Amino acid sequence: MAVIDLRQRTGILFVAVMLLHVVLISAQVNSKTGVPVLEAVTFGIFSEAQRSMSGVVSGVRRVWSGYIGLRHLKQENDALKRDLAAAQIASQEQRALASRARGLEKLLELRDRTSLQTAAAEIIGTAPTQDFRTVTIDKGTREGLRPDMAVIAPAGVVGRIVVPSARSAKVQLLVDRNAAAGAIVERSRAQGVVVGVGGDRLEMEYVSEVYDLVVGDVVVTSGIDGIYPKGLIIGQIESMDRSGGAYKRIVVRPAVDFNALEEVLVVVTPTPARDSSGGGSE
Repeated sequence: MAVIDLRQRTGILFVAVMLLHVVLISAQVNSKTGVPVLEAVTFGIFSEAQRSMSGVVSGVRRVWSGYIGLRHLKQENDALKRDLAAAQIASQEQRALASRARGLEKLLELRDRTSLQTAAAEIIGTAPTQDFRTVTIDKGTREGLRPDMAVIAPAGVVGRIVVPSARSAKVQLLVDRNAAAGAIVERSRAQGVVVGVGGDRLEMEYVSEVYDLVVGDVVVTSGIDGIYPKGLIIGQIESMDRSGGAYKRIVVRPAVDFNALEEVLVVVTPTPARDSSGGGSE
């Protein structure tokens, strides 16, 4: 075993001496360009190492630059999204203001063209169910509002005040199941009573069969109930059911969209019927 180890060590030493000898010769021998062979070989090895290192560094730099660029792009994208959202909100606010301005303009036009004394009010609440169709307005007894005062909108009749408080009032809409108004058909002058049915339509009752009615006839208030002034638009006849000469069911489509109400007018001028009866239900 000792002989084998000695031979191995001798072989390794021999190889090392030979390599050293080659290196010394390479250092003394010049290449065709006049540069020592050892220097040329060493430069080639180190240049390739530098080339590889430079490629790695460039790749890392490109990846980092791309990452930074993506972060900046994401930040710019987020900023653009925030700006777009803010612009959309501002646009919605402008549309809302413009819509309300148009509503107030129509309300003022209604006030100007009617001889009735009115008080403007804004709707601040609605009933939670369809069984009781009411809304709450932001005016009350402090502004002179009392029960049974008519409430109107530019499109037509809205309802009447049923429960006023100091700073607000509850308004029963005409489509409520317990609501009713004296009515007359403009074309044929047929009289009857319009009642609410709890939905989005009205029905006209107690109409004499002698009158001729057609779909599309305009129905207005007759003023005989002492609440609604005469001549206010209620709606149009949508359908009729006639049997044996008598009208069994007359459906009226309201002129007012009760789901889109925002501002209304309260009629504070007493109607002739209520005024002549000594104040009606005051």
